[in-house]
Amino acid sequence: MAFASPSLKPGHASGAGIGYLVAGITVFSIQDLILKLLSGAYPLYEIMIMRSVTAMPLLLGLVYMNGGLHKLVAQGWPQMLWRGFLASCAYFAYYLALASLPLATTAALFFTAPLFITLFSVVLLREAVGPRRWAAVAIGFLGALVMLRPGAETFDWAAVMAIGAGLTYAISMVQARQLGARHSAAALAFWGNLVFLACALVLAAVFHDGRYNGSAHASLGFLTRGWLSPTLHDLALMTATGVIAAAGLTLLTQAYRVAESNVIAPFEYTAMLWSVLFGWVFFHSLPDAQGWLGIVMIVGAGLYVLYREGLRRSR
Repeated sequence: MAFASPSLKPGHASGAGIGYLVAGITVFSIQDLILKLLSGAYPLYEIMIMRSVTAMPLLLGLVYMNGGLHKLVAQGWPQMLWRGFLASCAYFAYYLALASLPLATTAALFFTAPLFITLFSVVLLREAVGPRRWAAVAIGFLGALVMLRPGAETFDWAAVMAIGAGLTYAISMVQARQLGARHSAAALAFWGNLVFLACALVLAAVFHDGRYNGSAHASLGFLTRGWLSPTLHDLALMTATGVIAAAGLTLLTQAYRVAESNVIAPFEYTAMLWSVLFGWVFFHSLPDAQGWLGIVMIVGAGLYVLYREGLRRSR
């Protein structure tokens, strides 16, 4: 799961930017696949502790290369902590939903985030939004309802968590716009990772002995399962998510530095292609007709919002 921070300043090398972004989205999609594969045996907090500890020195290296370690304690660092908490809520909600839902469904519902960003940009940043973008936002949320299937026997409350992940992530991204003028993407990511580790340790303290486990629901089991010593193979997968997080951040950061954001941002949606492909290859699942309809509505609305945002910036 990944969207790049919209606060980064773009250049003009569109081809290179698209290449960096697609590569970043690809490695983050592999992380989602790993989490999905591990979610049936291990608790989420255990995987996230391994991920965060592995990513920490790599992110410190990125901060050092992007202005020095003193950037971590620049004025306004408590706001970076708060943004890190919001991003952590988004990630935990997304990963818990991933345990129950198909990869494509989880990714599509999370892609309501650009629609929420439009809403919060109006409320928090006082940006102007025209009737066409409002119509696209409405269609996108209608697509989310199509995928949620409220009242149907196939409804799964984990789908609400995926949308909640998009909601909290959108708030954190709007804050990134406000903080990006003073702080680098690497510094924002470091503090986010630190808060992520703290949240995972708190969950480990509560659920490590498995006393609250026993739920048949995959998402609750992923949350409340007791700590399990991993095999070497699974430990390697867990630590790989930390390397992926740092590598993915580097690629996405570079993408938005060398290319115009309105040109490359639509390629974020290549994540949907990987989600469908991985779901088909590893879990033998594809969306049904209603699921495809919801995906088309959400992705189409998100792409149109990005297109109109690009036009507004160019003007």
